[in-house]
Amino acid sequence: MVRDVFQENQLSGLIGSLGVGHVRYPTAGSSSITEAQPFYVNSPYGIVFAHNGNLTNAEELRVFLDKIAHRHINTDSDSELLLNVFANNLQKTGKFRINQEDIFTAIKDLYRQVHGGYACVAMVAGYGIIGFRDPHGIRPLVIGRRKTAAGFDYMMASESVVLDSLGFTDVEDVKPGEAIIITQQQQQFQRRVLAVSDQIAPCIFEYVYFARQDSIMDGISVYKARLSMGEALARQVKKSFGDAMDIDVVIPVPDTSRVAAIQLSRDLNIPYREGFNKNRYVGRTFIMPGQQTRRKNVRRKLNAMALEFHGKNVLLVDDSIVRGTTSKEIIQMAREAGAKKVYFASCAPAIRYPNVYGIDMPTRAELVAHGLRDDQVADAIGADNVIYQDLTDLVESVRKFNPEIKKFDTSVFDKCYVTGDVDEDYLASLEGVRSEDSRGRYSFDSDCVGLYNSFQR
Repeated sequence: MVRDVFQENQLSGLIGSLGVGHVRYPTAGSSSITEAQPFYVNSPYGIVFAHNGNLTNAEELRVFLDKIAHRHINTDSDSELLLNVFANNLQKTGKFRINQEDIFTAIKDLYRQVHGGYACVAMVAGYGIIGFRDPHGIRPLVIGRRKTAAGFDYMMASESVVLDSLGFTDVEDVKPGEAIIITQQQQQFQRRVLAVSDQIAPCIFEYVYFARQDSIMDGISVYKARLSMGEALARQVKKSFGDAMDIDVVIPVPDTSRVAAIQLSRDLNIPYREGFNKNRYVGRTFIMPGQQTRRKNVRRKLNAMALEFHGKNVLLVDDSIVRGTTSKEIIQMAREAGAKKVYFASCAPAIRYPNVYGIDMPTRAELVAHGLRDDQVADAIGADNVIYQDLTDLVESVRKFNPEIKKFDTSVFDKCYVTGDVDEDYLASLEGVRSEDSRGRYSFDSDCVGLYNSFQR
């Protein structure tokens, strides 16, 4: 997508030595073009802002910004709220020019005001680049530098692989509750931990699905974590089948489950085969809007090779089962390709609750596993058997590579929300916004970018 939108002639025409970019889909608000990031405010100082995550007290912040700070919000995006909280804190200084202490103070105050999961990068016109991460470390953020003739280039991103590919070194994580300031003129680099939480809890779904396998996040290799997930899942498969093991072949659902599937097949001593050919020109169906769109694009994205399915009992391995739409379609494709039995193994436990920290999980009613037993999920997606990863095993598969992390955000599996401010009323409100019927009611396609407030209640 980035390759198609930003072409060489566009990038070469950009002026200056600072920049902020954003390629993530929205999780709060809508998919309207007006909510594309980065956001910008011209007062105070001119701030460009990009945000990965989701705020859990967005309603409270919206009221504060309107009635107390008197800052107008143009969209339903919580990213715009976050930007305006930061801008308002800077404006309190009343200074013609700000310094590093003013910025650190503004972010420290923001940590007290804002709840949820967020990793942010910002640019203050004529001053420099800023990055900070929520006190729980839910969403990832890394920083690195690259030696040049004039000194050092600095870069921050969600994943280390971005920095690796561009020749940046000394890559390290921005700590939970930490803020980093890099000034434009003197290239001064300062970092400071401004908020300390007794519950550091990186999102475990980053390791299961989102991150690229060659990334390192919070000191943990995503590749090694997925190998370990495969080992643990193999134990679950053995436990589920016992002496009645009749699997002929292990086939991954490309791409994120491939590493785990390889390790699983090795531990089970069952042949591993590539049974699905992937079309690289179709994006991730997980984040596509609408059941019909997702179902149609699964067929466009994957093609089952009958050679690997015909007459065999197949164990399909995927990273997770969310709505069940993709899984059901893939299982049907395997049967159409001639599979006798189709078993389905998930590297993640059953997802029964929505994510509120920046992953566009559907409502509980749209989650296939919500309120169902494992055998009922198997019936719902058309599998002969479904094997889920054990939650304790999943956590240990990741944690063992960095024992300093005692906890992960596993709320989609166990309903334990680390920020402590998520209750049934909040979930009900969130589901009203996220439901596909609601999104369809307020969304529209437009070639024009306008300023408007489509906030609906």
